[in-house]
Amino acid sequence: MTAYVLHLAILAGIYIILTVSINLIIGYAGQVSLGHAAFYGIGAYVSALAALHWQVPFPAAALLAALAAGLCGLALGLPTLRLKEDYLAIVTLGFGVIVDLVFLNLDFTGGPDGLPGIPAASLFGLSFRDPWRYLILVTACVLLVLAATYRLVDSYHGRALRAIRDHEVTAQVMGINTPAYKIMIFTLAAALAGLAGSLYAHYITFINPETFGLHTSILILTMVVLGGMGSIAGSVLGAVILTILPEMLRQAHAYQDLIYGALLMVLLICRPEGLLGRGKLSLKFLQRES
Repeated sequence: MTAYVLHLAILAGIYIILTVSINLIIGYAGQVSLGHAAFYGIGAYVSALAALHWQVPFPAAALLAALAAGLCGLALGLPTLRLKEDYLAIVTLGFGVIVDLVFLNLDFTGGPDGLPGIPAASLFGLSFRDPWRYLILVTACVLLVLAATYRLVDSYHGRALRAIRDHEVTAQVMGINTPAYKIMIFTLAAALAGLAGSLYAHYITFINPETFGLHTSILILTMVVLGGMGSIAGSVLGAVILTILPEMLRQAHAYQDLIYGALLMVLLICRPEGLLGRGKLSLKFLQRES
């Protein structure tokens, strides 16, 4: 039982990093991304391949994963972030599908069979194969990400992002370089997703394309909506709830999807800003007057 609880805690930590990263795009910059799991997968595959084929140590592999995902986010953001709402959502969705197909069809990614035998994380000769040690590692990464994110959103740059979210034209008139900020936050969010992918790959020690498809993108988007867009604490709460809730409903397996969907529907009807949201939402199709 303890091993199972540890497993859920580690997954919750990884999902917290993912949820915080996409909340920067959606909750603070007001952009819509439906392909965020692609960056998660890029980080996982880059880290796994670097460790498997070049024996790159875990810290360097994680850094490479974040860098690769961030560069992909930059490459996607430069031509697409001038698009608005539904169009941007469609482009990011298409990017996620393309990345999934790449993972599925290339030989060096293992194709549909995936990549087994990924080395466990180690740092300064200390192995993190033990779940307790890996939980400490993930917790340290989560705390660093949360501290950096809080510092960002409470700074001038965070206020600029919220201004872009609330009214982009007014933000431009006030002298805010809106394209640069949107590209910056998209790149940062992609890099954080890549870090989460590295942590996942070296924990599970096996990855395949199915883990990084549309279902995962929708899951982490749902975590943000549940916890509250524009709230870092909401990202943490949403990630924890949606990591634990499916396990709590496992006994009612036949009705799990029904219960899960009904709970989300009730929340979106009664409190569409999320559990810890702050009023007006960034997603236009969920927006209401506050």
